[in-house]
Amino acid sequence: MTITLKVDGKSPDRIPDMKQGLVGTEIARPEGPLKVTGQAPYAAEDLPEGCAFGTLVRAPRWGKVNLRNEERLAAMPGVLSVLRDPAMIRRTAQGGAGKAPAQGMDEADFAGQSVALIVAESFEVARDAARAAVVAVDGPAPAVDPDQQETEGEPDSHGDLEAAMRGAAHALDVTYTTPSMAAAAMEPHAAVAWWDGDGVTVRTSLQMLKHNRKELADCLGIDPSRVRVLSPYVGGGFGSKLGVSPEAVAAALAAKTLGRPVCVVQERRQVFELVNRRSESRQRIRLAADEDGRLVGLGHEALVSNLPDEGFSEPVTQASHFAYAAENRLIGNRVARVRRPNAGSVRAPGEAIGVTAFECAMDELASALDLDPIALRLRNIPDAHPETGQPFSSHKLAQVLTEGAERFGWQDRDPAPRQRREGEWWIGTGVSAAFRVNLLTEAEARITLTSDGARVDTDMTDIGTGTYAILTQIAGEALGLPQGRVTVRLGDTDLPPGSGSGGSFGAASTGSAVWLAALDLRQQLATRLGCDEADLTLQDGEARVANTRQPITEILKGDTLTGHGHVQKGEAAQKVRQATYGAHFAEAAVNDVTGEVRVRRMLGSFAAGRILNPRTARSQCHGGMTWGIGMALTEGLVFDRRDGHVVNRDLAEYHVPVNADVPPLDVHFVDEHDPWTGPLLAKGIGELAICGAGAAVLNAVHHACGVRIRDWPATPDKVLAGLDGWPVPATAGSD
Repeated sequence: MTITLKVDGKSPDRIPDMKQGLVGTEIARPEGPLKVTGQAPYAAEDLPEGCAFGTLVRAPRWGKVNLRNEERLAAMPGVLSVLRDPAMIRRTAQGGAGKAPAQGMDEADFAGQSVALIVAESFEVARDAARAAVVAVDGPAPAVDPDQQETEGEPDSHGDLEAAMRGAAHALDVTYTTPSMAAAAMEPHAAVAWWDGDGVTVRTSLQMLKHNRKELADCLGIDPSRVRVLSPYVGGGFGSKLGVSPEAVAAALAAKTLGRPVCVVQERRQVFELVNRRSESRQRIRLAADEDGRLVGLGHEALVSNLPDEGFSEPVTQASHFAYAAENRLIGNRVARVRRPNAGSVRAPGEAIGVTAFECAMDELASALDLDPIALRLRNIPDAHPETGQPFSSHKLAQVLTEGAERFGWQDRDPAPRQRREGEWWIGTGVSAAFRVNLLTEAEARITLTSDGARVDTDMTDIGTGTYAILTQIAGEALGLPQGRVTVRLGDTDLPPGSGSGGSFGAASTGSAVWLAALDLRQQLATRLGCDEADLTLQDGEARVANTRQPITEILKGDTLTGHGHVQKGEAAQKVRQATYGAHFAEAAVNDVTGEVRVRRMLGSFAAGRILNPRTARSQCHGGMTWGIGMALTEGLVFDRRDGHVVNRDLAEYHVPVNADVPPLDVHFVDEHDPWTGPLLAKGIGELAICGAGAAVLNAVHHACGVRIRDWPATPDKVLAGLDGWPVPATAGSD
């Protein structure tokens, strides 16, 4: 039996009727002990016997490729194969399409692209041979600067923004630039492949297995049923592992050629060029307001880039369509075609940089209006979608702002900049709103119930987000079983296809499938007891109906029951606008001598439906806020202007925030149960927490020292250049 639900409207909330008390509690990660003791095998660990090792050879720039010393490489001691199979892929897939990206090794699309695989008896031999490869490239100088290329794309217009700007009491026209960024997940991209007859198993580090299976099958030219993908543990993804990447396909092809397992791991420098980057952006934001600070015009236009034949465009303006009310609007993206590494999804694609820039512009407008930044935002909350008229399924922006402000102590803030000083340090505070679209996608799950407990099966992945924990909670809650009697199996395409980890839809989507599978089992138990399922209470391994109580094991009588759940997105997304909302507050110190910025404290206030596990949700928010600090102050890929290769392609030069950069982070959840989002009334939260986080930091920098940084990140040289325009501060009034 299967319970299938297509989400077309409001869902009833049945969780309050359950008695186990697992959902909404802070249970620890069930797999945590395995991870901290090194027993959780990641992609390139616990290698099969006889495994060979492969290293990718890469092109120095764009153009037609010739591997000049292929015969010499093949003759090196320990080298087993030099693979240049036309089925190999040239770049990482975006994910979700279920088909292979561009294949073939005869041409490089960008500097650093893989063009061959050296397979050897040891990793060291494969690495040294790959470094000895001589790759000649023939082609003209590549176009690598997005500002110098023709662009594609037209904005979406409502009303007359130009007229609104001319007639506004206050008008703002500013441009922000953000650099390209890397996901920089802790676990590098890796794959181990082996064949059994005409079927292949690939243990790898990926996020969306049901799509990745189809991508691999398409690459290999075989039916998806002959491909098994294993990703039970994934050391971070952030979007970089949504689609199958070059090492996975190369490992599978090499394993077939050699008739033995092959392991291919991307070196860290390879990850920075072979894996999808976040596009850089140039964002022009125009705001027109009346005397009371109500927006009458809103413009948000972005320039991004990608390779010539890639369909993905960083959706920078995604949230600007619904975030604030304004009658006259002009919103859109343009794409420049350049020979830089492939651009794709990196955590919260679109809103991460779009909301951050827009919220900085809102702060600038608040300053021009001499209006509190929170008051400006509250004044412009729309009653319905400003462009479509859709009602909002739920709207909590006012609550996250006001409750967050109270917890942060915003009321004690002097509105003028450069008012608080401690020695060499200017101190200021900033705020931003956060917006993120909310998604639900198709997912399936199976639960097997025995006398020993329940086992949840789905190919859903856990990329550090807490999937093992929340699926344990959902199943245990519905079946009345304590945490210790529920096990969860993930990351195996032999299991029912879950949603995958992406778009912050995993918890609500696959979680709903697990919930439906549990309801299927509840119905089967109720049938055995001769009662309606709604009259059945399950708690601590017992079933209660009216005044009778019976252990579930006695009802089973040694039998095994199986429940299957299948959730599908329906018309709910067309009927209402679903979104998640947040507010970020930051206190920053700016050194008047060096231009250094230190974030001293941050608070995030978030509304994301029912919080299934506050501990794992809080962890996701901490991660998003940390991403925001990096975006504001440290992170940015640098491209060589001659050939487009990444200059700072390692963690020594690409500066992600470390412990010393991250202050205490406070997270506050605003109560929200949105019935339009599915039976759990839950929403995504992981990506919401990055949206706008950097803006709170940058707005705090301005409040501290009076300097606006519109070219990110706000490194000390840029801050210091702005400080040079201010008079030498007096010591009077210093704290």
